[in-house]
Amino acid sequence: AVTNAYPAIRKEFEQIVAEGLSLPQYHEVDSGERAISSTTPKRWNVFLLECLGCKVEANRMRCPETCRALARVPNMIQAFFSILDPGKSVPEHEGPYLGYLRYHLGLRVPKQNPPKIVVNSQEYVWKEGEAVLFDDSWPHSVVNHSDEMRAVLIVDVRRPLPFSADIVNRFVTDVVGRYAYGRPVVRKATQFAKE
Repeated sequence: AVTNAYPAIRKEFEQIVAEGLSLPQYHEVDSGERAISSTTPKRWNVFLLECLGCKVEANRMRCPETCRALARVPNMIQAFFSILDPGKSVPEHEGPYLGYLRYHLGLRVPKQNPPKIVVNSQEYVWKEGEAVLFDDSWPHSVVNHSDEMRAVLIVDVRRPLPFSADIVNRFVTDVVGRYAYGRPVVRKATQFAKE
């Protein structure tokens, strides 16, 4: 559903860019990402839509078609636009939690020297309108030597697990995660959206 909605999602993303909004860097809404967001030169900006059931309403109002597509995603954990400045790379890291998989939809990808993500030693070069799903808990990095912005829509979904493990995963994400992580992150993103 999300990949098929690419034209509408891309249009809404481009409108956000055209408005020249002051977007937060990843570590400004999620301090746990400081090691990967702020340790290399240039900016990694995010436009958060939803995190663990908590929503950034001001951002969602700017992209209703994107949110309509996201509403059809089962077991969604979070969704946001991820925007790398020209030349902004991300050092190798592993996601903090095994309970989800990460989806990327290419929105704006430089044609000259396109950036790539390297997951568990496998390279993938983003393509506009194309999606990739990967295990965020594996070591991964972004190599970006381009001179243009790179933007993707990131959607995290709950990992399919056997029944008992799924019950635990749901408790961790829907109860513990929502209050300990989702609410504070959305609160910070909402503050930026109001500036």
